[in-house]
Amino acid sequence: MSADLPAGGHPAGSSPAGSAPAGSASEFSRIIDVRYINAAPLVLEPDETERRRLAGRFGISGIDAMRAELRLEREPEAVTVTGRLTAAIVQACAISGEDFAVAIDEPVALRFVPDTGEAPVAPDEEIELTATACDEIPYSGPGFDLGEAIAQTLALAIDPFAEGPEADRARREYGLDGSGGGGAFAALAALKTKD
Repeated sequence: MSADLPAGGHPAGSSPAGSAPAGSASEFSRIIDVRYINAAPLVLEPDETERRRLAGRFGISGIDAMRAELRLEREPEAVTVTGRLTAAIVQACAISGEDFAVAIDEPVALRFVPDTGEAPVAPDEEIELTATACDEIPYSGPGFDLGEAIAQTLALAIDPFAEGPEADRARREYGLDGSGGGGAFAALAALKTKD
């Protein structure tokens, strides 16, 4: 059995932890109160308005669907969140500018840690991250905004240079396929004359 978190942000039977931090205007806010974390799976899905606002924030044409299926585990000094994020988005092709559908399926591995006010790493210190390392997100107070963290996970999964099905046609049409002479400057000139 999973707990769906409503737009207000609190799982059934939990107390609200307050709103997002002052000045924050998260389009997909779901506050999790660490005092009420249990072993039940958690599902986060933004509504249509939240998806529209997220699409605007990320500079894409639309988010048709978005769902995060998560498990939260409370540790003595942190909360670990694991699961999957799936989404159906519409974005513009980096070459042709035409919209096309993209399916996103990403693992989620986050670790929320109490904010101590200290920098975890010196500014000039090198750190090494592995592919399996969790992203650590500091929080203060009794809760954290899991919805915003999931929104940021989606933002990182979007390829800003994704090419749609019409990319090759656009390359040929604008002389970007390398078959003609002149290189990049000729391609730019061809774009200018098309407008």
